[in-house]
Amino acid sequence: MGSQPRATAPPKAAAHTARQAQDAIAREAWGEAYALLDGLAPGLLTPDDLAALADAAWWTGRVEQSITARAGAYAGYTAAGAARRAGYCAWMLYYEHRLAGRNGSAAGWLRRAREQLGSAPECAEQCFLAWVEAQEAQERGAFEEATASARRMAAVARRCGSTDLYAMSIHAQAAVLLAQGRVADGLALLDEAMCAAAAGELSSFYTGWIYCLGLQQCMACADFARAAEWTDAAIAWCASMPRENNFRGLCRVHRVEVLELRGAWPQALNEAELTCTELLPNEPRIAAETCYLTGEIHRRRGAYTEAEAAYGRAHALGRDPQPGLALLRLAQGRAEAAASALWLPTAAASATGAAGTTGAGAAAEDAEDGRPLERCRLLAARTETALALSRLDEARTAAQELARLADSWQRRRGSATTPLHASAAAAEGTVAFAEGDLPTALALLRRALALWLELAVPYEAGQVRMTLAAADRAAGDLDGARMELRAARAAFVGLGAVPDARRAAALLDAMAERESGELTLREMEVLRLVARGGTNRSIAAELVISEHTVARHLNNIYAKLNVSSRAAATAYAYTHGLV
Repeated sequence: MGSQPRATAPPKAAAHTARQAQDAIAREAWGEAYALLDGLAPGLLTPDDLAALADAAWWTGRVEQSITARAGAYAGYTAAGAARRAGYCAWMLYYEHRLAGRNGSAAGWLRRAREQLGSAPECAEQCFLAWVEAQEAQERGAFEEATASARRMAAVARRCGSTDLYAMSIHAQAAVLLAQGRVADGLALLDEAMCAAAAGELSSFYTGWIYCLGLQQCMACADFARAAEWTDAAIAWCASMPRENNFRGLCRVHRVEVLELRGAWPQALNEAELTCTELLPNEPRIAAETCYLTGEIHRRRGAYTEAEAAYGRAHALGRDPQPGLALLRLAQGRAEAAASALWLPTAAASATGAAGTTGAGAAAEDAEDGRPLERCRLLAARTETALALSRLDEARTAAQELARLADSWQRRRGSATTPLHASAAAAEGTVAFAEGDLPTALALLRRALALWLELAVPYEAGQVRMTLAAADRAAGDLDGARMELRAARAAFVGLGAVPDARRAAALLDAMAERESGELTLREMEVLRLVARGGTNRSIAAELVISEHTVARHLNNIYAKLNVSSRAAATAYAYTHGLV
């Protein structure tokens, strides 16, 4: 409970204080309301006062005190025969215990909510029961039953005039569609619920609730554009609210995710620190995801000690640190350790159901996995690690599984422009390059780059550019390789990805040294054909490249051989026995 001394004021004074608290609640001054109510002796608080104290405690981040006060309100309402209010308190206690992972207590309070509300005349509070029924049916895979319950919730909310609960019913219907695999339809319906929140049509509690659930589902569906749009709306709403806002940290988690993807890493780290401060006391499992994202940023920036600490903190809070920790080991030159972590189940992975995340231990899940983005990252990490160890068969298997996952997700999402497709194209393109299949590699890598650029994910785009540069160089397209390396270096410098920026710079320097006089294999082919009298058009046809590319190769040849004409290049070829 609170630390303030209990007042011994007479009942009239206590009633006056309670009225002041109610006025504060009407102004959403939750801290003020909490201070007023927490200062009263428990025996002076009515059930309404206890319910108000529970709300004020929740908004100010005192979740356990919220539960205690709400249980007292429930007892008071039950004694007074106020079934609706008792039922609402029981349902809220079910939800709070469920979020805290106390499933036994949650089940008990849900039973009480059903006892209080099940036989009562129709009222808005019965929407909560319909919502739970929809969730339970959804978890069993009984989607028609779940949809019927969600629609019943909507009908009751509409008849009872509750805009808040009607918006929640729309969200419930969207959740069923998403679970059913009808992702495009589900996201469209989710937008409707989110619009109600963004338009200011809902009370504060339900606005925050809709944002929190909706953002979680956008990220689970790997819809970065939607997540970014709604995260901005949620953060703007949080900024407009009083300082006491328990949703602030929950919304900020998703903001950290979006900022990390968009490459705004300094801002993401600042937001992550605030998020952990806001969530750790009451929501450690959600804070764990922020710690993991912090580790990802530090790893990419080359701050390996900080990354190790962040992954360890995420693990301690219940989040499997894979595949990020394995990729850290790979960056440290410990490829075998990385492979072991990615291919073997871990203790943390077995607990991911409770933590709400998916790690390496989930590798056996099929392509219909409900968390495609986590599985995608795991498979991409497997591909990268296998290639580092020259295990082409393992790399190919992981890349092919990633491609199947993308195909499956396309059927559900209705789009081929997703992070899964970008990752799959990059993985398959990299494997094709390692196997020496340049035409396939170039096509896949260019598609991957186009997708990451369209998705506005700069770090992944830079990584693809690095591999594409190597493929271009192998194909004799030195200008293309240089342009990709320069673009990658610029992106990495802007991000603060120090190891990658150094690697790109080193490759550019190496290219400059090699190009000072050494012809590539493609340039040798062009020179031989020129010496045999070939025109740009005939050479382009024979090598299956464009005339523009032939001209570019000729310019490179002239520069390297220090000649200025076709005839001089031909003479060089004959003089040095290249024909």
